[in-house]
Amino acid sequence: MRRHFRFFLVPLVMLVLSCEPRAQPVTLNSGAPGQVAVGALSYRGGLQLDFDDDRFGGLSALDVSSDGATLTALSDRGDWFELALGYDARGWLARAERRQTGRLQDGNGRAPRRKIDADAESMVRLRDGSVIVAFEINHRLLRYPPAAPPFSVPPTALADPPGVRRAPGNSGMEALTLLADDRMLVIAEDAGVGDTTDAWIGDGATWERAGYVLTPPFLPTGAALLPNGDVVVVERRASLLGGIGARLVRLKAADVAVGGRLTGTEIARLESPLTVDNLEGIAVRENGDGETLIYLISDNNFSLFQRTLLLVFALEG
Repeated sequence: MRRHFRFFLVPLVMLVLSCEPRAQPVTLNSGAPGQVAVGALSYRGGLQLDFDDDRFGGLSALDVSSDGATLTALSDRGDWFELALGYDARGWLARAERRQTGRLQDGNGRAPRRKIDADAESMVRLRDGSVIVAFEINHRLLRYPPAAPPFSVPPTALADPPGVRRAPGNSGMEALTLLADDRMLVIAEDAGVGDTTDAWIGDGATWERAGYVLTPPFLPTGAALLPNGDVVVVERRASLLGGIGARLVRLKAADVAVGGRLTGTEIARLESPLTVDNLEGIAVRENGDGETLIYLISDNNFSLFQRTLLLVFALEG
């Protein structure tokens, strides 16, 4: 992610953190606990995650299993975390317990030793169970084969999207998702000209360019495939004056085309007084009732002034 600033203003009470592992429920709006609707989204529960582990934090990439029971997240320091999720009688997110954790590794089977090689920013699980991870600073895409525990087998490198190595260090490949035709869509956070940032569509061996239209001050930080083939993108803003905010936009499947200008339609905006932090990771699944659920996770930048939030919403309509 582009680090506009390292510390954000939050209530001072957030500085008093328990040393015990916990997942504390959060409302959508602490000032109006009954609020559940925001734009085209309906709140389905959220947690503030605090684990007594210095490695836990900086979560930028997210995957949730099809049954909603297992969450996998990657940090921008090269660690992976697997959590077990639980839900209440309404189907709202209610619990998260850490199951296992480990280090990502490079093609030689070694954990990255330098921060510039460890900055995982997005991930997508392919239909064969393998996982593609996008890294920035040292911009590259790695494919990790299915393994137990995850990421325990050395990855192989995918072809570089054209021009990605010229992207600014902290503004590279932030959003990555599978498309309905099994190609992938990659979006850079802020690497382009004019009102667009670079985007690429391809199969990992060959890539073709597109352009993702920006809506300043928001920048794309994650993407996920919706059941009908559309794509939902989370965009984040962060500034000292404006604070932290996020918006979700929807790209119609027919508009995700090589050479095109990818222009999303805003479906929700998360900003004060709503519960929000530095949202970077996004995942989508369908529940047993046919609802489309959107999971969002925040990167706390390993700062006492920020939180790791896991929020769930149902997409209405």
